[in-house]
Amino acid sequence: MSPPPPVSSKNSEAARKVTMSNHKSAATVGTSLPDSDIQRLVRLDGLAVRRRRHDHGWSPRDLLVAIEEACFNATGLRRTLTPNLIQSIEEREERIPYDELLLLADGLACDPSDLIAEGEMSNSRAGRNFH
Repeated sequence: MSPPPPVSSKNSEAARKVTMSNHKSAATVGTSLPDSDIQRLVRLDGLAVRRRRHDHGWSPRDLLVAIEEACFNATGLRRTLTPNLIQSIEEREERIPYDELLLLADGLACDPSDLIAEGEMSNSRAGRNFH
């Protein structure tokens, strides 16, 4: 995979300001998810993430470039995850906000539900009674 086109520092700073000032993430622009769902933490299947990364033949850094490129192509904003977060997801099944899951799934070119740990998205939530 080729790296994304170079960006001047002026354009990078402007994109960073737009990203920081935007209440919704670049991955969720155009979706109708409530803010509470966007910020909800989701536990991922670390082995599924690693397997998909290996299927592409990517290092963790290559995955970060793919995430940034996918986000840029979709929204015009440069947004990605950190190398430490990728490592935490793969090795310790780190919980991440749903909007970051969308970024990761876009970078891996897969459905977000393919990366969620089994049983994570069940209908019953701990501590809630529906009746």
